[in-house]
Amino acid sequence: MIRVLLADDQALIRAGFRALLQAEDDIEVVGEAANGEEAVALALRHRPDVALVDVQMPVVDGIEATRRITADERLAGVHVVMLTNYGLDEYVFDALRAGASGFLVKDTEPADLLHGVRVAARGDALLAPAITRRLIREFVSRRPRTSTPDALAALTNREREVTALVARGLSNDEIAAHMVISPTTAKTHVSRAMTKLRTRDRAQLVVLAYESGLVTAGDATVRPWGPER
Repeated sequence: MIRVLLADDQALIRAGFRALLQAEDDIEVVGEAANGEEAVALALRHRPDVALVDVQMPVVDGIEATRRITADERLAGVHVVMLTNYGLDEYVFDALRAGASGFLVKDTEPADLLHGVRVAARGDALLAPAITRRLIREFVSRRPRTSTPDALAALTNREREVTALVARGLSNDEIAAHMVISPTTAKTHVSRAMTKLRTRDRAQLVVLAYESGLVTAGDATVRPWGPER
């Protein structure tokens, strides 16, 4: 059973999402919050698998609520998905930096919402390749880097290559085909990279890969680094 927390200041939006989610056999809504402060408190109380968090809320906004949730070790299993009215807006990258696993537009199709919740619950990022490229082009390239190449020092060359491919939006199966390895091996490399870099999920790998300069928005190529390990 996937446990979901809803956080949105509009009661009608919460009611619609709750009705849709509760109709599924494998999803349970465990709480509703009308602001970011309530969202953090309910996350601590219920420890949901997925928190659907509106970007703009009173008291504490969605980005700050996400930052608090993802920074709390007790909530390491909570995957935050941001809800936005406008798609790829100025808040999205700040949300990913704060630890969000991805985002959904509020008027998304019901099937896409349900798919998104299940994807997030598995620990995967809600970032399609096209969205990743646009996100990087419009936001990452405008902002100063907050990570350096040294942040990747713990990775082997294989793990660096995998991290770069994740940043380009490839799935584990696509990474496996590209590197001529098994999907299980690809998944292992991704998991090890996430553990070494202390990232919660693939979305955070995307952010770190671009901010450290491992790949760039222009060419998305792997930068040479160190001896083969």
